[in-house]
Amino acid sequence: MAIEIKVPQLPESVADATLVTWHKQAGQTVARDENLADLETDKVVLEVPAPVSGVLKEIRIVAGTSVTSGQVLAVLEEGAAAAAAAKPAAVAADAATKPAVAAAKNDGDKLAPSVRRMVEEQKLDPSKIPATGKDGRITKGDVVEYLDKPPVKAVGADKPAARTPAASTPVSGAAGRQDQRV
Repeated sequence: MAIEIKVPQLPESVADATLVTWHKQAGQTVARDENLADLETDKVVLEVPAPVSGVLKEIRIVAGTSVTSGQVLAVLEEGAAAAAAAKPAAVAADAATKPAVAAAKNDGDKLAPSVRRMVEEQKLDPSKIPATGKDGRITKGDVVEYLDKPPVKAVGADKPAARTPAASTPVSGAAGRQDQRV
């Protein structure tokens, strides 16, 4: 029996989400509650689990697409017979993709979705941004501060001649008062 995999109910203040990654491809075997895809909002990354065991029959939405609550993402063919038919090919593919997926998750663990988006849009290297958040996490404020900070010049770069400050001279005002301008 075919089951539609839909976008879960999004938080109240969130209108849409972006389908970031598919963890399974069409034709691969999936176990119940196995993560099929990741959806990213401004505030959180949601996982889309498989409701039953079976074979991922069809993917209807590609990664990078904006989606809304209740939208159909994929079709899952339920049953052990369907799962057994696709299992030999899926085992080899799973073994090859799991290390890459784990590495990708570890890199993004320290970045909130909104921070990750800012870093990608500005083409920044997160390792160069000083983190002030809890557990060494980079906050949006850290990214903004990093962008506002002037770039650091290399030591020994061309330096303009040092300017001497203008001497301040007392200015006589009316009635003998003296003001000093700076």
